[in-house]
Amino acid sequence: MLEPLFGDARRYGVPLSEAQSAQFAAYLRVLQDWQARVNLVGDAASDVVQRRHFAESLALGALLREREVLRPDARVLDVGAGAGFPGLPLRIAWPGLRLTLLEATAKKTAFLAAACEAIGCPDVTILTGRAETLGHDRALRGQFDLVLARAVAPLRSLAELMLPFARVGGRAATPKGSRVTQELTEAQTALAALGARAVTLPLPVSGAPQTVVVMIKTAATPAEYPRKDGVPRRSPL
Repeated sequence: MLEPLFGDARRYGVPLSEAQSAQFAAYLRVLQDWQARVNLVGDAASDVVQRRHFAESLALGALLREREVLRPDARVLDVGAGAGFPGLPLRIAWPGLRLTLLEATAKKTAFLAAACEAIGCPDVTILTGRAETLGHDRALRGQFDLVLARAVAPLRSLAELMLPFARVGGRAATPKGSRVTQELTEAQTALAALGARAVTLPLPVSGAPQTVVVMIKTAATPAEYPRKDGVPRRSPL
C-alpha cells in the first residue's frame, strides 16, 4: 500500500519502522476521508500523497538533520500547516520533536486534530489563528528552534510570518522552486529588517527541482513585526 513512500524514504535516508509505516497508513486514510469535506490537497490519490507530501516532507527533514538544523528534540513550528505537511511526517519520522502546528482555517485544524489522534500523537500542539497575530504572543514569539512553512508565497512575505517565532540562533526554513534566486534577492531588505540572513540548500527530491531557503535568526525581530493581518502578503518588506 505504501510502496512509493517506502522507496522514496529509503532513498532519502529515512527508513521507516513497522510502527511508523502504520502511522503513515493511518494518516493517509484520515486525509482521504476528510478530503471529501475539506479541500486539504489538490490531489488525494494515494501515490500522489505518498510522494508529493509524505516523502518530500521526509526529504526536507533528512536534509535539515544532515545539516544539523533539525535536532531530534527540537521545538518546531509549522506555519500555515494545512494538511500537516511537512510537520506531521517529520513528527512520525523523528518522534522526539516537540511540534506545534499553526493554521488559520478552523476546518483544517479540526482535520489536524483528527490526524494526530489517528497517528497516535496527542502531544502535538494545534493552534487556530494567523501568524500575524500569534507572532506577537509572548508564549510563542522567539520560542522555536526551527520554523517551517511550505506555503506558496514570496519569500519576503513568508520571512515576516516565520521569523518572529524563531529564537535568536534558531532557523526558519521553506522549500522553493525555480524562482528561488529571484525571491532571495527580493527578500534581502526583509531579512535585514527581521534580523536574519539566509543560505540555500538543494533538496534532492524526485519531482521538480527544489531548493530549501534556511533563514538564520541573528538578532531579535523588531516588535513591529509581523504587521497586521494580510499586510505581509499585500505589501511585503
